[in-house]
Amino acid sequence: MKRSSDTLRRSVLALLVVGLVGVTAELALLDHYESATQIVPFGSILLAFVAIGWHMLAGSAASIRGIQISMLVLVVVGLVGVVLHYQGNMEFQLDIDPALSSWSLFTRVMHAKAPPALAPAAMAQLGLLGLAYAWRHPATRAAGDIRQGDRS
Repeated sequence: MKRSSDTLRRSVLALLVVGLVGVTAELALLDHYESATQIVPFGSILLAFVAIGWHMLAGSAASIRGIQISMLVLVVVGLVGVVLHYQGNMEFQLDIDPALSSWSLFTRVMHAKAPPALAPAAMAQLGLLGLAYAWRHPATRAAGDIRQGDRS
């Protein structure tokens, strides 16, 4: 009989994959590949898919480490993306009206539709979801048990 934690863990992985597919489709539909920095999200998502595929095939502690590394990359890329989107919006708003006060500038930047300042945070969320999947994964516990057995 399968434990509910196994079902929950598989559901989290399925949500992660669906989310990665959705973000990839959205980026492609928005032509988010016009510069080198715009291609970085595609590379980080590809890395995540490779790590997930490896884990699906091997199910090892090493593949869980691969997932953890790729998810940390997603978190970093998402946070850097938020900063880059914010900076781009801020420069645009200051070009339109250089006299904007700090608060007025902030609200205009955050309300800008292109590029949406917080959109890259979705990648960071997916990275956190992947880290939740890998948290205390049974494959890492089994590997830890084996390593501890070798020491005795």
